[in-house]
Amino acid sequence: MNINLEYYKIFYHVATELSITGAAKKLCISQPAVSQAIKQLEQGLGIELFTRCAKGVSLTRAGTLLFSYVGNGYETILAGEQKLVQMMNLQYGEVRIGASDMTLQFYLLPYLEQFHQLYPEIKVTVTNAPTPQTIDHLNQGRIDFAVVTKPLPGNFDYEVFTVRKIQDIFVAGEKFLELKGKRLEYTQLSDLPLICLEGDTSTRKYVDSFLEKNGVVVEPEFELATSEIIVQFAMRNLGIGCVVEDFAKKAIDCGELFSLEFEKVIPQRDMCVIIDKRSTMSVAATKLKELLKVKDASIDS
Repeated sequence: MNINLEYYKIFYHVATELSITGAAKKLCISQPAVSQAIKQLEQGLGIELFTRCAKGVSLTRAGTLLFSYVGNGYETILAGEQKLVQMMNLQYGEVRIGASDMTLQFYLLPYLEQFHQLYPEIKVTVTNAPTPQTIDHLNQGRIDFAVVTKPLPGNFDYEVFTVRKIQDIFVAGEKFLELKGKRLEYTQLSDLPLICLEGDTSTRKYVDSFLEKNGVVVEPEFELATSEIIVQFAMRNLGIGCVVEDFAKKAIDCGELFSLEFEKVIPQRDMCVIIDKRSTMSVAATKLKELLKVKDASIDS
């Protein structure tokens, strides 16, 4: 059968109103148009669907059977439309974000708090992993966007905007006080016990690359999974910790750690939001991205 689906829509309203007039008002069309549509549907199906009566119409057995299917289908469509409206109005939806410990703690968290206050019905899922794994999640379409630190892979098709700068430093505790205030060479690190992140992180790769350019290849005493633990190890004088400054700031401010000084400062690098241009973001994810870009519009990307 090749029946116009609009006829089923009209059939649904006539069946729920049990009135040609009521259906016409509901649909904002003329009564003759409704009557003609029902006639065309009955002819197409080859069976009578309504019995005309003084007060309107009533369903025949065939009409009742058809309505049991059409009603469920049409109401499901209406429910789908309502969900779309809710999604467009940010009353329903989900944002999937990928972030490292650092980007989550020192940038993203207050924005997520603000976003949740503005749109409490939106589900926010955060996948917490180092930058390389987060970028892989983005490439696989598991997240809407990522908040990571540079360097990024050389071959990509991303929209990238910088949100803040970060500084890599070396820190030490009281056991290494003889180094405090001295202008050091990076070659001296070869004689010191180092505490670094594991080798598959963007931070470790960046610092290793910088040191290699300055003639230093490090072999850490400890390779740890998180920067927080590096700070704890350094506070217990287990070695010289290599961390992003934000993680050690509290310990430095209270005098439990100090930052080593070198003739050449490690160049700052960018914390940034990246979006795969090949994918389409959800309405909720787009709104959160706009919030991030508005808040950081003053930063040159």
